[in-house]
Amino acid sequence: MTNEITPIEAMRGTLVKMQPEFQAALPPQIPVEKFIRTTLTAVQMNPDLLGADRRSLLGACMKAAQDGLLLDGREAAPVIFNTKEGKKVQYMPMVGGILKKIRNSGELASISAQVAYDKDHFEYELGDNENIVHKPFLGEDRGKPIAVYAVAKTKDGAIYREVMSVSDVEKVRAASRAGKFGPWVEWWDEMAKKTVIRRMAKRLPSSADVDSVLASDMEASGFVQQARQEPINVTPVPEDQQAPLSRLKASMGQPMADAIDQATGEIIQEETANVPTANT
Repeated sequence: MTNEITPIEAMRGTLVKMQPEFQAALPPQIPVEKFIRTTLTAVQMNPDLLGADRRSLLGACMKAAQDGLLLDGREAAPVIFNTKEGKKVQYMPMVGGILKKIRNSGELASISAQVAYDKDHFEYELGDNENIVHKPFLGEDRGKPIAVYAVAKTKDGAIYREVMSVSDVEKVRAASRAGKFGPWVEWWDEMAKKTVIRRMAKRLPSSADVDSVLASDMEASGFVQQARQEPINVTPVPEDQQAPLSRLKASMGQPMADAIDQATGEIIQEETANVPTANT
């Protein structure tokens, strides 16, 4: 009989040990137990995460907690990137998470985003009376996407509209380091909606919470380098290769950073200690 601990069991134990740090980072409306349960489910659904750099995985969990988003594939998702140092994990806000933060900011009365297909009835009019008319085709096959749009209404009655063609969306996708895999391949519609919302957000009333999530999304998508007019490089800069969580540690404070390092060391020790030897 062996007491070997599986990687998922070790991960569960580490998440539980980090409960105080997660609770300190999470907003009051998200129970820490729910966050840990959802995170563990995300790892179980994608076992490849356990083969990636463990510090980056725990850092992604902590960053999602700080932004108040669940790693459930709807609000946010852990995404694996291949680098020269191996597989790294970064959390990426999804359209549901961005809409959640914008709605919770209290600045808007409503906001929504939709994809229009070639079998839908779709009209977009510019000019003094800007207007969008979209009547979805109710059959099984709506055809190919032709446009994506977002509409937001402020509490004082102002209406913001943003429309992007599929070619516009594909240009953004091509500039993203995650454009050829992961969410862009599995959930094109959701990523397209997020793209048009992110563009429209530049004109919306801002809040610190919304700005933080949008910044996280820009970083995960690889647009930080683009904004500085530098070539997009999927490989971390040297200091990030040596310390993948350096920027995260700076933003969350040393106590939480130390907790990640300690938890990572413990999970690695547990996994190493329970690897069967040739004499077992």
